[in-house]
Amino acid sequence: MDTPQPATSPASALVGDPAAFGRVAEDGTVYVRTSSGEKAVGSYPGKSPEEALAYFVRKFEALASEVVLLAARIKSGAMVPDDALAAVSKLRESIANLNGVGDLETLAQSVEQIPDLIEGHKAAYEEKQAIDAAIKAAKRVLSVEAKEKLVVEAESLALSENWKATSERLKVLLDEWKAAPRLDKKTDSDLWKRFSSSRNKFDKRRRTHFAQLEATTAVVVARKQAIIDEALKLATSREWLPTANRFKSLMTEWKAAGRGKRNVDTKMWEQFKAAQDQFFVAKNADLEKRQGTMAENLAKREELIVAIEALLPVTDLNSARKNFRELSEKWFKIGMTERSKRAAFDARFEKVESEIAELQATHDRRTDPTAIAHANTVVTGLQDAIANYEKQAAKAEAAGDSKKALIAREAAEARRAWLAEAQKGLSEFSK
Repeated sequence: MDTPQPATSPASALVGDPAAFGRVAEDGTVYVRTSSGEKAVGSYPGKSPEEALAYFVRKFEALASEVVLLAARIKSGAMVPDDALAAVSKLRESIANLNGVGDLETLAQSVEQIPDLIEGHKAAYEEKQAIDAAIKAAKRVLSVEAKEKLVVEAESLALSENWKATSERLKVLLDEWKAAPRLDKKTDSDLWKRFSSSRNKFDKRRRTHFAQLEATTAVVVARKQAIIDEALKLATSREWLPTANRFKSLMTEWKAAGRGKRNVDTKMWEQFKAAQDQFFVAKNADLEKRQGTMAENLAKREELIVAIEALLPVTDLNSARKNFRELSEKWFKIGMTERSKRAAFDARFEKVESEIAELQATHDRRTDPTAIAHANTVVTGLQDAIANYEKQAAKAEAAGDSKKALIAREAAEARRAWLAEAQKGLSEFSK
C-alpha cells in the first residue's frame, strides 16, 4: 500500500500530516491510529486504498479547517464570545464522533486552546463592538442629516411655481431618498411623512394650476377661433379701408385674448396671419394698380380743367352752359385721382361752376314772368295809391282842413319813394 501524499490545507499545517495517522486494511477498511490504538472509521467501496484514505483524510481536514477558521474569527474580534464557546462545544462533539484520518489528539488539543483564546480576545471583541457601535451611530447621524436635508429642501419647494424644474428636482430628491440608508422605523417614518407631505402639496398645487390653465386655455382658444373665423371671411373683402381698420381691431382683440398652449397658439396665429396677409397682399396690389390709374387720371384732369376755366369770363350764357355741361360729363367720368391733389382741381372746377350758376340765377330772375307781373302789380298799386292820396289832400284843402291835407300829401310823398325803387326793380327785368 502506497503512503498518501501530505495534505496542503491550513488545517493540516496546523496539526501535522494526517496521512501519517491512518491505513487501509486488505478488506478495504480504513483505520485511524491514536495513542490508545487503531479505530476503524469506515470504507470506500470500489476505490483504491489511496483514494479511500484520501477520502477520510479530507473529512479530517474539513473539521480541522473549522477549528482554524474559528480561531481566526476570534482573533479578528468578529466572533461573539458566547457564540465562540458554543462553537467550541460543537467542535468537541464533532471531533469525538469524527470518522476521519488525522492527528485527532492534536486537533482536540487545538480546540481546548480556544477558550483561552476567547478570553484573551474578549477585550478586543468588546472594543470592536464599541467601535462598530460608534461607527453605526455616526452613520445613523449622517443618514439622519442626509434625509433631514432632503426633507428640508422638499419643504422649501412645496410652494414653488417653477413647475417643470421643481417636478424634476423632486424626482431627484425621491431617488436620493430611496438610495439613502434606512433608519429606525419611527425616525424614518416621521421624516418620510414630512418629505411625502411636501411632495404631495406641490403636486396638488401643480395639478390645480394646470387644470386652471386648461380652463383658461379653452377660453383663449374660443376667443381666438372666433377672431380667425372673422379674419377668414374678411380675407377676400375688397372694401379696403373699413376692412383694414377691422383687421387692426382684430389684432388688438387677439393680443387681449391672452396666451394658450404654445403649439396651439402658434398654429392659430399662423391661420390668422395667413388670412390677414391674403387681404393686405390684395389691397397692396390694388393700391399699386390704382396709383398707376390715378396718375393717368391726374393728367386728364390737368388738361380738362384748363378747358373748363377757359369758359370764363362768360359772354354767352347759353353757349357757356352747354360747353360746361359737356366738359362736366367728361370731368366726372374721369376715375379716382389722388386725394391730396384732387382737392385743388375740385376747387377750380367749383369756381367755374359757381360763376355760371350765379349768372344763370340772375338770368332766371330777370326773365321770370311771374316776377315781372308781380313787379308791375307793385308799381301800379303804388301809382294808384299816390293818386288817391293826392285827391284826399286836394279835398281836405278845399274844405279848409290843412292838417288832414298835410298827412295825405306826406303819405303820397312816401309812396313816391317806394315807387321809384319798384320802378328801378322793374327796369332790371328788361335788361
